Amino acid sequence: MKTLTREDLLDILMGCTILGTGGGGDMTEGIELIDDAFAKGKTFNMISLHDAPPDALICTPYMLGAISALPPEEEAAYARLPRINAPAILLAYARFQEYLGQHFFGTVCCELGGSNTAVAFYAAAMSGHMIIDADPAGRAVPEITHSTYYLNDLPAAPIVLANEFGEVILLENVQDDLRAETLVRALSIVSRNDIAAIDHALPIKDIRHALIPGTVTQAQTIGHAQREALATGADVARAVAQTGGGAVMFRGEINTSDWRTEDGFTLGSITISGRDAHADQTYRINLKNENLVGWLNDAVHATIPDLICLIDTDTGLPVSNPDYAVGMRVAVVILPAPAQFTKERGLAAFGPAYAGLEQPFTSPLAALNDQ
Repeated sequence: MKTLTREDLLDILMGCTILGTGGGGDMTEGIELIDDAFAKGKTFNMISLHDAPPDALICTPYMLGAISALPPEEEAAYARLPRINAPAILLAYARFQEYLGQHFFGTVCCELGGSNTAVAFYAAAMSGHMIIDADPAGRAVPEITHSTYYLNDLPAAPIVLANEFGEVILLENVQDDLRAETLVRALSIVSRNDIAAIDHALPIKDIRHALIPGTVTQAQTIGHAQREALATGADVARAVAQTGGGAVMFRGEINTSDWRTEDGFTLGSITISGRDAHADQTYRINLKNENLVGWLNDAVHATIPDLICLIDTDTGLPVSNPDYAVGMRVAVVILPAPAQFTKERGLAAFGPAYAGLEQPFTSPLAALNDQ
């Protein structure tokens, strides 16, 4: 077991924000959760997937919804509803334990992201439970089905959900993660595009084979590299790429961007005009919460499940969607996909076809490795 310091957690959340490829939530919100737990005297204890007891019951807490704000006319519809004075994830966590009649041993984050990873950490710390050094995505992803849970046919239900209005929903007898995505997304849409959910409550022995081990530690290593590069004036994008086994593929300046909130997702695109070695070239990114496809000069360059990450080269910070702005100077870093998503079933769930492309998955990193 390792007790995580605040510096450890900041490195983890920074790494998760980078691995979030624009999604996974706002790191600022994640830090607020971490600091709230510390202010209440809580500790963050992490254990490896290998060392967790086989019969220990774990669960996956997360927030689901769009990552952009509602337009004012839609926001007004919620004005009459009461608000609870604590994070909704704690309400869902307590209700789930009450429903089961037992306590959880710990939590697994549903993905790596600036706030969603912190949500799982926070639920564990506030309850005196463990954080498992693993997750089912190895990055941030748009949907519940984009996980190794789905790839291994593990049941999501029962699912307990809660929102900021204090409404609690229990879902039982849900056929699979595909149906879970439909139900939870619909409940998020009517919850101001933001709902706390907890699913895949299973003992370690039934879930260990499906999880990707060591991903929290990997995020911490990348976050540490970002911090060290920033402190020494080194090239942050290059440091992140080297630490994550990827490459800096493009540098330029954002010249157009657009986004919209639709069906519980943030959808949009970013166009980058090349600078220096990439002058007279363009790079365009299509996003659905996360960055899904990168186009170099109108040709597909990178796609999910590879990670398309944007680093602000002036600040050294990762760019989360939709917090980009015209004139922002960025580097496009491509990091390799988790191996589980490069196999047939992983690509069927979260490959080029999901992004609307009729072509096989080809990583731009493969060409570099062949050189």
